[in-house]
Amino acid sequence: MKYTNRKHAACVALALFLASGCGSGKVELERPYDMYTMETAGVAGNTGGTDSGAQNTFFSNGLCVTDDAWIGTEATTSQVAAGAGVFNLATKEVTYAKNIFAKLYPASTTKILTAYMALKYCDDLDATVTVSEHAADQAADSSVCGLNAGDTVSIRTLLYGLMLRSGNDAAIVLAEQISGSEEAFAELMNQEALALGASQSHFVNPNGLPDENHYTSVYDLYLMFQAAIADERFVELISAKSYEASYTDAQGAAVTKTWENTNQYFVGYATAPEGVTVIGGKTGTTKAAGLCLVLYAKNAKGEPVISIVMKADGKSDLYLLMNEMLKDFS
Repeated sequence: MKYTNRKHAACVALALFLASGCGSGKVELERPYDMYTMETAGVAGNTGGTDSGAQNTFFSNGLCVTDDAWIGTEATTSQVAAGAGVFNLATKEVTYAKNIFAKLYPASTTKILTAYMALKYCDDLDATVTVSEHAADQAADSSVCGLNAGDTVSIRTLLYGLMLRSGNDAAIVLAEQISGSEEAFAELMNQEALALGASQSHFVNPNGLPDENHYTSVYDLYLMFQAAIADERFVELISAKSYEASYTDAQGAAVTKTWENTNQYFVGYATAPEGVTVIGGKTGTTKAAGLCLVLYAKNAKGEPVISIVMKADGKSDLYLLMNEMLKDFS
């Protein structure tokens, strides 16, 4: 598949340049190539210019790339969501697309990037950390694990609380552990997102609570999720239907809780189309973001597929559209 979206390609290139730490001056491309005509894969024999036997490795190698056309929307109830996409990781194709480059609020799908970074920066998942007053101080209607200040919890347990229970408190504990503060962690999130090519995203917190400066796109979520599922530990997290959490409180007493996965395919609310195997994913819901779902599945051929719905207008419509996409476009 050819990379035909000149605007998106340019954004990715610029984002990667800025992420390198060079923020001013004229950009000089040493060996530029035409992204309109070059294939994103199968470039053997293309030396790119000067070094005999050298071979270019394009950033888009291994990625599903497309322009901003809508694909397949006329065959689905696409009007129930603001954005959606299906990405076949085996064929490297975008097989369904609606507004995949549009700026949208991610809600708790933000926690995909938070988990990706925790797995990247935390060497020992069994190491324990102490919950701060700030992390425990969450709104009464917030999605939380129910952590209290002074609780001692392992990184592994926090990750399950983050991805299954969608704990905003767990997200802050992880952010503070990695970067010292939410603000510093958000800066690191933006650097990591740019490094993955997610040039249409900006994050201000690790959990996805509403903020006009906290946004992403369907395509950027695909990029971040594809990077995350390359780590088998992440796949273990999102594929768990429940988790028995054990930790200690501030007084040293044992605490046990059961956290259920919010993915409706795992709790009997939704049933995947015949031949499709749901491996796992991440939900997200706020008033501004609507209902969101990022899903990892295998189609009837056993090919890995990422499917994403953002800003659906209701739970039933979210899973209706997701099933239509999986049935006919995975």
